[in-house]
Amino acid sequence: MLNQHIDRRTLLASAAAFGSLAFGGAAFAQAKGLPVRLANASGNVNLALHQMMIDLKFLQDFGLEPNIITVADGSKIVGGLVGGDLDLSTMSGFGQIFPAIEKGGKMKVLGGAMLLPSLALFTAKDNVKSLKDLEGKTVGSGAVGSLVHQLSVALLKKKGVDYTKVRFANIGASGDVFRAVTVGTVDAGVGELSLLEQQERFKVRAIPEANMSIELPEYTYQGAYTTDQVIETKRDLLVRTMAAYGKLYRHLHKPSSKDDFFKARSVAAKNATVEENEMLWRSLQNYKPYAENLELSPERIEYMQKLNVELGVQKAALPFGQVADMSIARDAVKLLGGPT
Repeated sequence: MLNQHIDRRTLLASAAAFGSLAFGGAAFAQAKGLPVRLANASGNVNLALHQMMIDLKFLQDFGLEPNIITVADGSKIVGGLVGGDLDLSTMSGFGQIFPAIEKGGKMKVLGGAMLLPSLALFTAKDNVKSLKDLEGKTVGSGAVGSLVHQLSVALLKKKGVDYTKVRFANIGASGDVFRAVTVGTVDAGVGELSLLEQQERFKVRAIPEANMSIELPEYTYQGAYTTDQVIETKRDLLVRTMAAYGKLYRHLHKPSSKDDFFKARSVAAKNATVEENEMLWRSLQNYKPYAENLELSPERIEYMQKLNVELGVQKAALPFGQVADMSIARDAVKLLGGPT
C-alpha cells in the first residue's frame, strides 16, 4: 500500500532547500526566470535526460529557472508535492498517485513521459526457459504496487502465467534486481533493454516474450503529475515546463541528438563505456519511447488503475476527470507549434 506520510525532512535535505542545486556532482548554473521545483525518478536514462536539460537549457528557453532533484522512491515525490516543497514531477512512475487520490489526495496526472517500459525479464537459471516456468520460483521485484512489481505482474498476467504462484522478492530498484539475477539470488528479474546486447557479458538470458516495450505497449512507464493546488495557482508554469520536456523528447528521438546524449552520459554516468552508451542510444532510437505530444489517453489511465485494483493497492478505478488533466499538455504542445 502507498505510504502517504510526507517526508519533508528527506525532501528538503535531498534538494538542499532547493537552493543552489547540485546535480550528478556538477553545479547547476541558474538562469533568471520563473522558478520551478521538480523531482523525478533516478535511473540511467533519466539522469542522462536531466543532464541534457541542463546542457541544452530547454527549461530556460521557456522562461524558467529550474531546480531538479532525482529520487528512487516515488512516495517521496508524492510527499514533496503534497507538502508544497515541489511543483511537479515530469518523469517518474505515477501508479502510486491513484491510491493517494482515492484516499482524498488532490492530485492529477498531467501527461506522459516514457510511454513504453524500458525493461525486460532476465534469468541466469537453466531451468527457466519461459515465463510459465516462473510459477513456483522467485522473481526479483520492488515492493507490492511499485513500478517494477507492477510491470512484472502485468507481463506475467498478459502471458497467462499465474502470478499468484510466483514469489516476488523485494530487492529494490531495477538495477538492484538485475544484479540479483546475475548472482543467482533470484530466478528472474528485470533489467534495462540495453542489456539485451550484453547477455553474454553478464551470463544471463532474456526470457522469451519478456521484452516489455514490445509486450506491454499499453503500460505507461513514466508520466507527469502534480497537485490540484499547483494547477490552480501555477498553471502557466506547468504549461511551460511540460513544453520544455516535450521539446526534449522530440529532440531525443532525432539522430542529430546523439552528440548531446553522449555528452550528457559522460556527466551522468561517468563510468559507462562507449559501447554501453551506444547500446542505450540504439535502444532509444529503436523504440522512440517518449511522449512527443505529451497527452495520455483515458485508456492508458484506466489500464494503470485497473492494474492497481488487481494488485489490491486501489479499491476501484476512478473517473478520468478526477485523476487527470490533459489540458495543460495540450497547451504545452501549442507552445511547441503543434503535434508532431
